[in-house]
Amino acid sequence: MIEMDSSLAIAMALSIAAGLMRGFAGFGSGMVMAPVLAILYSPAEAVLIITVMEIVVSIQLVPRALPDVQWDFLRPLVLAAFVGMPIGTWLLTSVDPALITRFIAVLVMIFVIVLAVGWRYQGPKRLLPTIAIGGVAGTLVTSTSVGGPPVLLYILSGQDSARTSRANIILFFALCNLVVPIFFYLQGLLAVDVIVRALVICPGYVTGAWVGSRLFRESSEHVYRRVALIFLTCIALYGLLH
Repeated sequence: MIEMDSSLAIAMALSIAAGLMRGFAGFGSGMVMAPVLAILYSPAEAVLIITVMEIVVSIQLVPRALPDVQWDFLRPLVLAAFVGMPIGTWLLTSVDPALITRFIAVLVMIFVIVLAVGWRYQGPKRLLPTIAIGGVAGTLVTSTSVGGPPVLLYILSGQDSARTSRANIILFFALCNLVVPIFFYLQGLLAVDVIVRALVICPGYVTGAWVGSRLFRESSEHVYRRVALIFLTCIALYGLLH
């Protein structure tokens, strides 16, 4: 039985903001919630809560994204992420997550600055960097639930439309989050009470994602990229100053 307390109330309120960003931009929920949930509960519980919530909201977001997905690009990215996930699960139980979070913050800030000055990747997304980025992202997904920055910055730096970028992002995280519970189970981290807590938090998250998705359909590509960059900047600053 999950009792309402201040920690749960904070998590439920935060889930609405996370859902808005997830629905609008296709990403961001983990980066909004992970630092706070790790403090309220624990890093392992934070990853599992966010994973369950992501699986639920993906049911809502994936159908509309499917027609715009670039499968030739996404397949090696996701497969490489699967390879990196066991490493991340091991790190979750062995390394101080704060060290990884600060590294992410520095990386995000560097790439935000590069993108903000107008640089765009001009060539195709080649196989080797795609595999490398997928592997790093998979490791970070299971160790901190903040696996987004490498993939997000790689996808958003290209010439693809906002719809295509958003669809690739949505499907990447949907597929990754379906596999995370398997590695948690193998490490003995799959706790029923944490799953129940995640389901209690979910309604606000799903509602926020629905509103965010509707806002996206009425926005321009310029607004989409600006929101993404501003959001990533906030993430980086929080990680550096926390």
